[in-house]
Amino acid sequence: MAIQENWTLSGPPRRVVTGLDENGQSCIIIDGPSDGVIWETAQIPVDNSGNADAGGSFSFQFATGGTKFFIAELPPGDGLFGPGMHASNTIDYIAILRGEVVLVTEQGETKLCPGDTVVDRGVLHGWRCEGPDPVAMAIVMVDAQPVGPGATVS
Repeated sequence: MAIQENWTLSGPPRRVVTGLDENGQSCIIIDGPSDGVIWETAQIPVDNSGNADAGGSFSFQFATGGTKFFIAELPPGDGLFGPGMHASNTIDYIAILRGEVVLVTEQGETKLCPGDTVVDRGVLHGWRCEGPDPVAMAIVMVDAQPVGPGATVS
């Protein structure tokens, strides 16, 4: 049975993928339904041995070859959240859990709703929560080679 057969109630998940345009500016390169796999990379060995707690408080610092998984809740407001427009040397897999949020790139913006997914490929971007309620996002950040000018946060 194909994964798509399970989407009869809500349809396939929306997938928004960032990248760089021909002028090196951040933009959305894909915005449409997913065929099942949101994104895939070819390498990254992870050591799952041991029982140490690898959780902790958030920072933008990453170990080379590392990953980070967290839930972010952004409050409503008029401006861009947190660091504003920023980039990190990571590939970020993001699922909107609740609320609505606007993903801003240098070349435009798109509104995201619960169930939408984003693959941010290390480009300059920001988040704005325009609605009356906070937005919650599940985010997995994976160490990646810099793209464009690279990270603005560390």
